[in-house]
Amino acid sequence: MPDSVLSCSDVNNDPLPDSVLKYAFRQLLGNNGYVQIVNVPDSFDHVAFLKELGDFQPTPTGTVIGDLKPEADMDDVYHAQNRRPLVPHTEGYEFRGTPPRYMALWCVKPASGLGGETTMLDGNRILREFTEEEKQHFLDTTYEWKSTEGLARRGVQHHAEHPVLEEVDGELVFRFSYNNLVVPEGDELARRLVERGKEIYDEGHVAVQYEERDMIVWSNWRMLHSRNAFDDPSRHLKRVQIAAPISA
Repeated sequence: MPDSVLSCSDVNNDPLPDSVLKYAFRQLLGNNGYVQIVNVPDSFDHVAFLKELGDFQPTPTGTVIGDLKPEADMDDVYHAQNRRPLVPHTEGYEFRGTPPRYMALWCVKPASGLGGETTMLDGNRILREFTEEEKQHFLDTTYEWKSTEGLARRGVQHHAEHPVLEEVDGELVFRFSYNNLVVPEGDELARRLVERGKEIYDEGHVAVQYEERDMIVWSNWRMLHSRNAFDDPSRHLKRVQIAAPISA
């Protein structure tokens, strides 16, 4: 979706004024659910830019600005910090409270060779598969969510109970995890959500390739994300979770 790519420089290769960059960013984020920022200059302050969206929220391991780099002892489990692929999910489904409103990744060092793309899909494309009555079921029914194998190896084992859909401040929150939503026995609707959701994701996701300093920001209440596998152990991204909504 090139209409969700935002360049920090214009057609003359001059830097965009901050006011123009921020206006275009908010417009694209609202319209498409995510923005990929490219042609990022050395002087760009990723943290300061993101702080205008809201308060940073600690990850399950407590980091506020986290590093996503492969860890040698994690290759055999499902974990964000290895080189294996990830499956579609939103972030923070296992938190007791409201999941992060926005997520952001920016590139310190892209992976050389093939792979390493962050992939994205608008969750509304999945929800269109379900009737209003079925979506009401997802609003009314509480499910169990658990954290990943990799976090368990690090001593973090979170469980929470939430509906798939929840209304927060007049907006719809969509929680999704292909492998960490505990589907109750006999709940064919939840099973269809998980399986059909992954099918739609695999068929229609966008793959975001990184150059150094590129950043992607997305609405975690709306967008699903995952990652393609890669070989380069030096791939390095930074990650933040943002709790508060954009103020008007």
